[in-house]
Parts: sequence; C-alpha cells; structure tokens
Amino acid sequence: MKTYLKTLARMFQKHIMRFLSIIFIVVVSVGLISGVGSSGEVIRRSLAESYRDRNMSDLIVKSTGESGFSDEQLASVQERYGKDNVNSGNSLDVEVEVNGEKNTVRLFFLEEDPSVNVLEVWKGADGEEKGGKTFGELEEDEFLSAHVQSSKSFYSLEEGASFSLDWADLLRQLMEQGGEEISSTTETFLSYFEPTEVTAAGSVTSPLIFGVEGEPSYIQEEGVEIPDVANALSGLNTVSGAYYFSFGLIPTYGEALLQAGIPETSVDFMLAIAGLEADETLLPRGDLYIALPERGLFEPFGEGYESYVEEEKAALIALLGEDIEFITLEDNFSVNSLNSYALKVTAIGTVLMVAFVFVTALVVLSNMTRLMEEERPQIACLRSLGYSGFRIVFKYLLFAAIATGIGGTGAYFVGVGLTSFIYFVFNYNFMMMPMTDVATSLYFLITFTCIVAATLAATLIAGGKLVHEKPADLLRAKPPKAGRKVFLERIPFLWNRLSFKYKSTMRNVLRYHYRFSMTVISVACSMGIALAGFALLDMCLFHDFGSAALIGLATVIVIFAGLLTMTVIYTLTNINVSERNREIATLMVLGYYDKEVAGYIYREVYINTVVGIIFGYPVGVFLIWILFKVINIGSLSGVSWFVWPVAAVVVLLFTALVTLILRRKIVGIDMNESLKANE
Repeated sequence: MKTYLKTLARMFQKHIMRFLSIIFIVVVSVGLISGVGSSGEVIRRSLAESYRDRNMSDLIVKSTGESGFSDEQLASVQERYGKDNVNSGNSLDVEVEVNGEKNTVRLFFLEEDPSVNVLEVWKGADGEEKGGKTFGELEEDEFLSAHVQSSKSFYSLEEGASFSLDWADLLRQLMEQGGEEISSTTETFLSYFEPTEVTAAGSVTSPLIFGVEGEPSYIQEEGVEIPDVANALSGLNTVSGAYYFSFGLIPTYGEALLQAGIPETSVDFMLAIAGLEADETLLPRGDLYIALPERGLFEPFGEGYESYVEEEKAALIALLGEDIEFITLEDNFSVNSLNSYALKVTAIGTVLMVAFVFVTALVVLSNMTRLMEEERPQIACLRSLGYSGFRIVFKYLLFAAIATGIGGTGAYFVGVGLTSFIYFVFNYNFMMMPMTDVATSLYFLITFTCIVAATLAATLIAGGKLVHEKPADLLRAKPPKAGRKVFLERIPFLWNRLSFKYKSTMRNVLRYHYRFSMTVISVACSMGIALAGFALLDMCLFHDFGSAALIGLATVIVIFAGLLTMTVIYTLTNINVSERNREIATLMVLGYYDKEVAGYIYREVYINTVVGIIFGYPVGVFLIWILFKVINIGSLSGVSWFVWPVAAVVVLLFTALVTLILRRKIVGIDMNESLKANE
C-alpha cells in the first residue's frame, strides 16, 4: 500500500502541468457552456416569475364601440375571472411634446389601484427610490411615469415636473386614428377644451413596457409586420414611455365645457348639436386587463398556454359581443422580444456545447493516453509487486477524476458568473426584472457528465491495454516508429527545394499520424468556434442584426474560443515536448543553440496550427450556418470578408503566446537525465 501511495504521489508531482491543463480546459469549456446555456433559462424563468409576481395580464380586451364597456359587462368579466384578476380603464398612443421634442407615448387611465400589471416604484442603482407614491395614492392632478430609453434620448420626468394633457389634441388624434373626418364644426367644438396641467408624482416600472428601445405603437399602418427583435424598431412608430393617470382625471363633456368657461345654459345646446351627452366622459372605459386564473398550470409561451388563451378569447366574445379586439402576451413586444432573445441564447449554448465537449474530450483523451504511456515502467513495477490491473488503472482514473472534478467545480462558478454577466448585459436592451434565485444547472450537468464519462472511459480503455502487457515488455523501451517516405518526398519539385531542417520537420510532422491528426482536429474545431463567435459579433456590429445583449454574448464566445485554442495548443505541444526529451537533448549535445532547438519544435507547432486553421474554415462555415439557422439572424453570405483572416490571425497569436510560454521548458531540458531515460 505504501508503494502504491508513493507512486500515486509521484505521478501527481511529475505530471502537475498535465493536471493543471486538464483543470483549465474543463473550466473554460464547461464554464462557457453552462454560463451561456443557463442564461436563456434564467431569463425565461425570471420573466415567468415577474409574470406571476406582478400579475401580468394575459389578455388586454379593447372595445371597438364608441361607448366602451358598460358596468354590467365589467361585472360579468370580474365574476368570471375574479375581481383581483381584472382591471379596467383606457389606454391609447398619442404624440406628445417632451423636452421640446414630439414623441409617441402610451397613456394609461386606470379606474383603481392596479391588481393586474402591478406597477413598482422605480429604484435607482443606488437603491434610492425615484418615486414616492403608489398609483392608489395619486391625486387627480398627478401621474406616474414609466419611461424607457428611445433611440433619440432618455425621457424621465422627475417628481414635481409638470405635463400638459391637451384634451382637444387627444380627441383629434383619436378621430384621425378612427378614420373620422374632422369638420369645421367639430374643430370649433374641440377648440373649447382647455388643457389639464398635471404633475409627476414619481417614476415606476411597468411589466408591460420594459424594452429599452420602446415597442411598436398601437398606431401602425396596415400590413406592417412587427419584428421580434428590439433593434428592428427603426422606421416604426415607437412608444418611448408611458404615463399612468387616475381615471377620475378624465372630465365629462359637460365638465370640460364648464371648465373652459362656457355658460351652463350654452353647454346643453352645444352638446346637443354635437350629439353628445353631458355625463359622457371624454374617454370611455375602453380596456379590460385580464390575468387568467389558471396561470399556475401554464407558463407564458409554454405548452398548452396558447390553446388556453384561445379558449378564453372565445368565452369573452360570447360574454362581451363582437365589438372587441385582443392584445395577448404574444402581441406584447417587450415580453415577446425578451423571450425570443432567451431562446436564441439557449440555441447558441446548445451549438457551443457540442463543439466544446468534442474538443475538450479529445484533448483530455490525448493527455491521459500519453501520461500512461510515460508511466509504463511504474506500471511494470506495480504488476511485478502483485497489484491487480484494476488497482493500477484506478490511480489514473483517480488522477483524471480529481482533475476534472476540480475543473468542474471551478467551471460551475465561472458559469454562474457568466450567467450573471449576460443577464446584466441584457439591461442595455431591457429594463430587466429581478434575476431569479433558482439555479439552473442542466447545461452544466450535461456538459460535465459528458466530459467526465469520456475521460474516464478513455483512461479505462488505455489503461486496460497496458496492464495486460507483461512487465518485461512494459520495462522495455517502445521501439521508435520506423522511418519511411512522406508524401512530399514523392513531389521532387517541392522536396528538393527544402533545406535539411525543413525536411526533418516535415518528416516529424507527417510520420506521427496520431499526434498530427489530434492537433489538427483540435485546432480546427477551436478555429471553427472562433469563426462562429466573430461572425456573430460581425452581424451585431456591422449588419444591424444584434443588440448590446448579443454583442456581449458574442464577445464572451470569442474570448473563450481564444482561451480554448491556447489551452489546446499548449496541452498538445507540452505532450509533444515530453515525448521527445531524448531527441531534444541529443540536439543540445550536438551543439544546437537554444534558439535552434526551440525552432525545431516551433516549426512543427506552427505547421500543425496552420493545417488546423485551413481545416478550421469548413468547420467554421458549418458552425456559422448552424448558429445563424437556430437563432434566425444573419446569413453566411452576409459575413464580412475580414472575419475570415481575423480569426486565423487570432489563433496564430495565441499559438505564438503558447510557444513563448513553452520555450523555457524546451531549452531547460536536463540533457543527462533525458539521455539516460528509458523512453
């Protein structure tokens, strides 16, 4: 047992760099995949929690009749869904002048403190409340503002700021939207309405409008298709914010004329000519906001939700008549676009998972296979001392398990940090709701399980072959691979023009097929991932497909692809150097300078890397095609020309960095020990 533990400790000490490289590559690959893959689920879960906590309306029912919804109709809807699940009022999009500029805003007039689409007092980054009143505490001459950043500027009305509500202009816009012709008589009638001055009681967040770029207005031309990404709002009539008023602020026609100074004796006459009643309000109850009671069974956009909404639409038509229109959560631009982005992030995570797991498993497999080859004498000693094959292989399984376990632990925290970062970046496109506290570890578990299973299986298979060999065979040095002509030697035009050192390099590169193929495949996959990241970044920055959220995500992918490339090249080159200590020591004994010895290895590294880059282009094309297909943005033909050389330059820069790091190991080889070693 003592001998066994000593060999185990010696193995960890001798192969510490291999141990660390396995840890690092697991941290990089599993951390990125779990971070990106979990982000989409975290966003959707946070949206679902906000949907429940703020009682977001599943349906907004808008009356298309002139008189709006009656008290009886409101009561019947409240009876069906419960009073706490129904709010009433009116909402419309109008052009107003804010800070000297005209913008489209949404005006909400609510009859009572909302129990549906609950408003929350806006708190700044420092936690300081920006507004001190809830909706139920508003006076008739006050309002709350919920503004988002439009492409023009940031509109925010501080507490106490005033706002003029021009009823004549409001009614004029409503008539124009309804297709009514405004006659001179109507214009004269409207001219009597005086604006109402109201003040801001504070700022709030709304669960209905939280896209930073706003959302498409109700006022849209026929046939305009509303896109599903926030930055595609340019050219559309866009709502840049919302004002929330008490329904009691809306005067009746009689009150409006009296406030304008019209004698009471003339009011009835003027209203009779206009065909209006004195007790009619300027804006009738035109909206019903309904939160469906079975939301515990269906999440927004989840399975069964759409059919549930359609059933309730039919029930409401039977209850209220045909003169109604519906706005569902799928029609809500802020909710729909955030959900769409979350699905895109999840799709990106899925594509990356396949590529990263493959590269990581390949590199770790190479690492462990070579480690056991170097440990042939130790395996022979343990076999001679009577240790079973399983006990011998177990220490290598333990080595791999500890390395991947430590890497997985680090990757979990890297993934959590990346998820938080991506969620934070989404604040540049949305006024994000609080991030869910529920951890989502599915992508971490899938990726980590695949890598651990591949690593342990490869170690078990490779170790099983070695322990079945006789101790005497294990103690003998493996004969060097027989020399033979490489294919370039069959092309005299090229071969005869190469100097001796390049002929030697090409023979070394092409003679060891396993080493060459593993390096080329790993670099090609890393190159492909880098290309996919750069292509996504290109679409976001130069082709107006992206947003701050996708730009941040693409940047993360590029950085981690670079780290993966560096780890792959370092690990495989380190294995290459370890395999050839005796060969390098021989060159030193023959009088080669440090620069020449390092160049002997570097030339092979760069040739392998360049070949990997060449094969990386078709891999990158495939990954880009898959990536753009699953997230439904961009096209392969639309990728800018400079993306292709930039990715190659980045891979070569990381290769150069690795060769600089390994130079000390190459020129620091102990000639005596290496030449005495039984390789």
